[in-house]
Amino acid sequence: MNKTKSLILVLSLCIFTISSQVFAKDLTHRLGVGFKNNTSESVPSLTVVYYASKDYAFTGGVGVDTKKNNSTMQANAGVRKMIYFENNLNFYMGAQLGFLSVETAGTRDSGVDMLAVFGTEFFFTGLENLGFTLEAGAGISTAKDTRFRTVADDPLRAGILFYF
Repeated sequence: MNKTKSLILVLSLCIFTISSQVFAKDLTHRLGVGFKNNTSESVPSLTVVYYASKDYAFTGGVGVDTKKNNSTMQANAGVRKMIYFENNLNFYMGAQLGFLSVETAGTRDSGVDMLAVFGTEFFFTGLENLGFTLEAGAGISTAKDTRFRTVADDPLRAGILFYF
C-alpha cells in the first residue's frame, strides 16, 4: 500500500514540476478522442470532446465491461465552459449526464449518473495534440440505489485525448 501512495506522490510532483513546460491552447473546431474514467461504476470510457468555440466544448463517452454476471455499460454526454485561460492551463466547469446498466450476480439495474465538475486540460511542449485532463466535483447516481458522491481524478485516472 505504501508503494502505491509513493507512486501517486511521485507522479503528482512530476506533473507540478513539468507544468512550467505546459501551454494553453485554443482548440476551436478541434475533435479529441481518448479515454476517461469518471462514472460512478468506474468503467473506463472511450471519450470524444469537440470544441465548438474557444469557450465551449461538448463531450461524450461509452464504456463497457462484459464480465459474466457482473457486466456494466454506460454512455454519457456533457458540456464544458472554459472559465479561465492561463499561460499553462485551461480551466473549465462542466456538467455530464450518463445512463448506466449494471449487472450484479445476474440482477440487472439501470440508472442515471449526473456530474457537476471543474477541471483543467493541459498540453506538454512537443506533444501539442495530446491533452491531459483532471476533474473534481460532485455527482448523483441512481444505478442500484440513489447516492451522492464526490468526484476527483488522481494522476493515474487522468483523461488523455488526442486532438485532430
